[in-house]
Amino acid sequence: MHFTAYIDEAGCDGFSRLATGEPTGQSQWLVLGALIVDHDVDLTLPERRDQIRALFPARRKLDIHYRELKDGQKLAACQALVDIPAEYCFTLSNKATIPGSRFETVFAQKGYLYNYLVRWLLERVTSHCSTLAGNQNASLKVVFSRRSGMNYQAMRDYLLLMRDGREVIRPVRSINWEVLDIDTIAVENHSKWAGLQLADCATSAVFQAFEPDNYGNCHPRCAETLRPRLIRRNKSALNYGMTLVPSATASRLTDTQQRFYEGCL
Repeated sequence: MHFTAYIDEAGCDGFSRLATGEPTGQSQWLVLGALIVDHDVDLTLPERRDQIRALFPARRKLDIHYRELKDGQKLAACQALVDIPAEYCFTLSNKATIPGSRFETVFAQKGYLYNYLVRWLLERVTSHCSTLAGNQNASLKVVFSRRSGMNYQAMRDYLLLMRDGREVIRPVRSINWEVLDIDTIAVENHSKWAGLQLADCATSAVFQAFEPDNYGNCHPRCAETLRPRLIRRNKSALNYGMTLVPSATASRLTDTQQRFYEGCL
């Protein structure tokens, strides 16, 4: 069985000047999301994207970018995503937990936090694809949305380090390398790939569920519509389709964030 995962991010990986209620500053959260489809569904994504775009006839742009939509349009887009036979996996980091921790020096290096979340994401996505395939062989193609300033060669080197077993500390989990071939990983422009545009909508919706606005409020309504499509293990999406790094307890969630997260059980 052949699968494709379209991966996008919301937020940034810096944490030296986190926003705390003001409109400027770095995001408090970094979210990576994957839209996972099999080969047949993948072929339908341009048509599915066009159907969502048709909901907003006044928009002249040919692509969809979540942050450019109005609130009602964002909800309508997420409601349409649920009708697509795709699944989603998200990994999130509350960057406010990093300063003063033993990880501060490591994650202060450009791209390190992003790549670390990529690892957590791919561990779960490859595991899920293998489970879906059952007794058949599974292969996964990964398509990243091109990110300004991102060193994708460094990401590749990190994945090779893991694949070749050269890590100093052996991880608890591992990417399923029988499913993922590093040489098939692609980095593409958001505007030209329907799958990346749909992944952007889903990932940005989850970002809104955790990232406080200028008034300290989070907005989980759009992300709540996506819960039925989260990948699950033993019927739960927690620490699988919806994974917090560090844990929910260590992430010091607000009541609104906690309710959304627990609702993914």
